[in-house]
Amino acid sequence: MKKNILVAGATGHLGVMICKSLVSQGAKVIALVRKESDAEKTKPLNQMGVELIEVDFNTISDIEKACEGVACVVSALAGLADVIVDTQKLLLDAAISAGVKRFIPSDFCTDYQPLKPGENRNFDLRRTFKSYIDEKDIQATSIFNGAFSDILKYNTPILNFKNKSIAYWGDKADWKLDFTTMENTAAFTAAVALQDESPRDLHIASFQISPKMLKESVKAISGQDFTLQKLSELDEFAANVKKQRTENPSGEQELYAKWQQAQYLYSMYTTQHPNLDNQKYGEIEWTSAEEYLKSFLK
Repeated sequence: MKKNILVAGATGHLGVMICKSLVSQGAKVIALVRKESDAEKTKPLNQMGVELIEVDFNTISDIEKACEGVACVVSALAGLADVIVDTQKLLLDAAISAGVKRFIPSDFCTDYQPLKPGENRNFDLRRTFKSYIDEKDIQATSIFNGAFSDILKYNTPILNFKNKSIAYWGDKADWKLDFTTMENTAAFTAAVALQDESPRDLHIASFQISPKMLKESVKAISGQDFTLQKLSELDEFAANVKKQRTENPSGEQELYAKWQQAQYLYSMYTTQHPNLDNQKYGEIEWTSAEEYLKSFLK
């Protein structure tokens, strides 16, 4: 018998991929969508046979009804406190009221638990929700995937195409960074959602690569010799990020404010996944660093 899996945030890029992976792995997928959702965003879900249920995310009774008969709720919601904390709380409470046994929160990021509160605004929101869900009678599983590998295409200091440089901070030239493709994250999430039970925390990465290794890979693939560049000490980097945040208060209302992006880079160089759970649930074709870099380097 197919398991019923409910996905919130299903119209987002990751949400669509999770739905696709669930369908391919034999699940009956239910997607919660806002009543005002764009038809173009729901079209891919319709085409893959996902059941769409329109809800008012502020009305717990709507969500509770949609959760009836569901084995696991997967949250791929993205946003600030009103979404990551407030909406997820409503989603969780509705799931518990409907008798759902398992919940996967929207923790698709670097494992924030070893980090100090205040170092990353978006992580702090997830930390707040974690405190809430861990007091509830439901089995929660967070999936930490490091950074989505797409960040390597965005011309950040990690891989800067304009000045052909690869940056690091402190003594982290050999520090391995965790990257996971969205496809791999979705496939693993689907596999976890279909289990009867799973650990509280799971850590994955398609590949782990240091700045030095990245420099070597870029040269081997493209022939271009990027400069390996230390930008500052880590404490100086942290102080600069705090200064950016103080000087740009409007960024508090932006999901990806420039200082928030800098906070994420800082987190990547201060915590990592020492042990991976990649092989815990079935055979997933994990994308290697070479495969991923070849997809966009010339």
